[in-house]
Amino acid sequence: MWKIVPLAILQSLFLCGGQVLLKLGLAASGPFEWSWSFFRAQLTNWWYLGCGLSFGVATVLWLYILKHFPFSIAYPLSSLSYLFGVFAALLVFHEQVGWTQWVGVLLIMAGCALMVK
Repeated sequence: MWKIVPLAILQSLFLCGGQVLLKLGLAASGPFEWSWSFFRAQLTNWWYLGCGLSFGVATVLWLYILKHFPFSIAYPLSSLSYLFGVFAALLVFHEQVGWTQWVGVLLIMAGCALMVK
């Protein structure tokens, strides 16, 4: 069952990458307004293109995983994206991550290891 792990890691990386690109796109979009000019400007925000491509690849990988592996193992492994999200928060957004968050991530990783075993 360990064959699913590299696929789940790759899928989670693309999923997290899409979220990071979405947040970067939102930061670049300026203050939110309910106006046509605001929404028209979003059509040329290149961060959203990267976000969509990343989500697209994550979705194709997820379809493959769901087709070839038991759902009871595949779905819990999607929580690997939490680990990558914490690292993205640290490295990309320079956020503070507390020790309780690290304990939570370690518990999630332990759960993933138990699911695959």
